[in-house]
Amino acid sequence: MVNDDGIGTVGTRTAVTGGAGTSTGTGTTDEVRRGPAGATATGTAFLLAAAPAGRGRAMDAASVLPALAAVPPGVLTGTTTATVVELADPLDPQTVLTRLRAAAASPGPLVLCLAGQLHLDRRQQLPHLALARTTPATLRYTALPWHWLAGELGVRAPGTTTVVADLAADAAVWERLAAAPGPLHLGPGPVLYGRISPAPRRGEPLAPDYLRSWAELWRSGARLPHPTLHAESAAHAASALPGSLFLAPAPAPARTPEQDPHPTILAAAMAGRHGEAAAVAAAWESEALRRHGPRSGEAVHWTEVRADLARLAGDPARSCELWLAAAEARLALRQPTDDPDVEGAVDRAHHQWGEIGDPARARALGPALISLRERVPGRRPGALAALRRRMAA
Repeated sequence: MVNDDGIGTVGTRTAVTGGAGTSTGTGTTDEVRRGPAGATATGTAFLLAAAPAGRGRAMDAASVLPALAAVPPGVLTGTTTATVVELADPLDPQTVLTRLRAAAASPGPLVLCLAGQLHLDRRQQLPHLALARTTPATLRYTALPWHWLAGELGVRAPGTTTVVADLAADAAVWERLAAAPGPLHLGPGPVLYGRISPAPRRGEPLAPDYLRSWAELWRSGARLPHPTLHAESAAHAASALPGSLFLAPAPAPARTPEQDPHPTILAAAMAGRHGEAAAVAAAWESEALRRHGPRSGEAVHWTEVRADLARLAGDPARSCELWLAAAEARLALRQPTDDPDVEGAVDRAHHQWGEIGDPARARALGPALISLRERVPGRRPGALAALRRRMAA
């Protein structure tokens, strides 16, 4: 079933593959959470195609969705049952983030198929995925920051996440990627296969031939491993459009327990490589979750690191959201409300909330902040009252 909710969402469907036949019906990503990880887990395929309308369109991204939608969901994910989430030319980055976060919450395999355009935010020097309303002047507010993808996918268990991307890059992003693909690093956990092409300056938008080739190979019935799918699709796309950059995973370097990642992360952030810093922090958070569990001080620490990285990247809404999560996690660990770490998390969330330039986004985060302030008033008199006054204004 296809549901159009007015924000560019094509729909969500769940399918069971194998056995005597295939049945499809409506479903939600909540269903994914019920299955355990492993061969019997429900997989999730997240199909995202986005490009600006009008003259800013450099890739006909949505044209690949019918081919991907025709692939049986279980073939996309390699599981018996699978949920498919499709987003065609969405308008709002927060909506995309919410849908992606719900999909990433699944313990089963996640395959993200991505077609669209990369543009560089020249203020933050960060790549963004353009959405339907993105223009050069509104990039920071209408496009999806690539490091948001790294933050959501990097916390997933290694070996459970595959990203297949077919992207056109503006001149600034292309110049950086031609030197090194570091700006698109998603951390050691997710596996990234992709084609990056320079955006055409004029003429017809690019066709997502690389991703369409994956879809055709999937539909052929052959159960090829991902490296083979990439190699065959890259050869096909290269013949159609020479000069593209193709990405495939490389073995992750070994990491010893004695290494302290904080200096490396901070150095990357201070040098403006915010996506790289966020990806490394997300990878260490994933390791903390694996070793110590979500209800642990180690996991909360890395949530706080990512919150501060969001602040350094100039994303106060994301920083506020992460500080709120850290404060709630510390309270769930039975730390008292006057604990300096709890008070500090709430104070930082409050400060970042005050820095949010988008009134709608600030209002959306306000109730959660008020709820925390009621329990953790902090050491500055009048903080809660001031917060309520601003929310009522």
